[in-house]
Amino acid sequence: MQQTDIIIVGGGILGLATAYQFSREYPRLNITVLEKESQLAVHQTGHNSGVLHTGIYYKPGSLKAVNCREGKSRMEDFCRREGIEFEICGKVIVAVTENELPVLEMIYQRGRTNGVSCEMISHEQLRELEPHVAGIKAIHVPEAGIVDFMQICERLAVRVREAEGNSIMCSEKVIGVHQTEHRVVVQTHQSEYEGQLLVNCAGLYSDKITSMTQTPDAKIIPFRGEYYMVRPEKHYLCRNLIYPVPDPEFPFLGVHFTRMINGTLECGPNAVLAFAREGYTKSKINLLELAEVLSYRGFLKLAFKYWSAGAGEMWRSLSKAAFVRALQRLIPEIKADDLESAPAGIRAQAVMPNGKLLDDFLIQQNVNIINVCNAPSPAATSSLNIGKHILEIAGKRFRRRLDRWVCR
Repeated sequence: MQQTDIIIVGGGILGLATAYQFSREYPRLNITVLEKESQLAVHQTGHNSGVLHTGIYYKPGSLKAVNCREGKSRMEDFCRREGIEFEICGKVIVAVTENELPVLEMIYQRGRTNGVSCEMISHEQLRELEPHVAGIKAIHVPEAGIVDFMQICERLAVRVREAEGNSIMCSEKVIGVHQTEHRVVVQTHQSEYEGQLLVNCAGLYSDKITSMTQTPDAKIIPFRGEYYMVRPEKHYLCRNLIYPVPDPEFPFLGVHFTRMINGTLECGPNAVLAFAREGYTKSKINLLELAEVLSYRGFLKLAFKYWSAGAGEMWRSLSKAAFVRALQRLIPEIKADDLESAPAGIRAQAVMPNGKLLDDFLIQQNVNIINVCNAPSPAATSSLNIGKHILEIAGKRFRRRLDRWVCR
């Protein structure tokens, strides 16, 4: 059995950011990160579009709003210190019809309340920023940015590993967690790790890890986000980031255009139920995981409530022409021949037993375990601040014990 102080399950950006914050605050503690894959950050982080979000959409005072604002600042500072390329390119949120204007105004007011630098602009001003966009009004958010989160993960891993006693262990799938009042033992397929504190940042499987020691408040339902890449000769159609006005009742932002830090242009996502937690393609099916979703009363209530929106997402998944029509609401010139299929991503969406889509961070505590049960977008942007928040939770709960570990 391998001895350590703090065990972090999950080698995505949130787990690595948490390990980084602990190593900075408590450099004498030994930190072990366990990742089930052979490489780090291959799931949600590795399929991220790389947007540095501003927090304009989020309910003022929510964990999402606070962590996004502070997290974006921390992330930019980290990139500057580490020499990682990022760009503050700006975005527009576009109203195409009159009936979208009230929601656009609500988003604008939220942004102002959250401290986001944003401006309501006219059709003429919009065309100056994005000449090929159709819209009657828009919000311009000049402080939105783009970055490569995989590159950030690589650097976080370097910083964690360089501290003596720290380790990041790949190909270590957790199959059991056992706790006492003062110790936690994590069992993997290959070994056992004993520590003082466990932080669960397992993303798509966060509820599974949570259920090893307590009942999770919500279940993770996987939604596949399907994307297309715009051919290089049509990149001129989008200068930076173009978003539609989202449905306020639905936690997805709708298909949008994203210029990425590597120079490519991506559009999507279309959000459909994945038939496996890691079902990145339509053909990837895990019958056990699918049966678990379809038998969950929270999902059944969700499906009943949003069947119409879900049907539309499924149709766009099956029909490229339907997907293109959704894109043409924003950029009428875009054509099917301008698009090439791109890798999909999976969103780990927490759903409550009553069918409510959980749209904020959910952190459950259990003796000497901290479970991050829901980390929705903007988790990547917010990751350094969420890691700091977890550190503060641990400090409040285990201050005397942490001090004793450091001074041992």
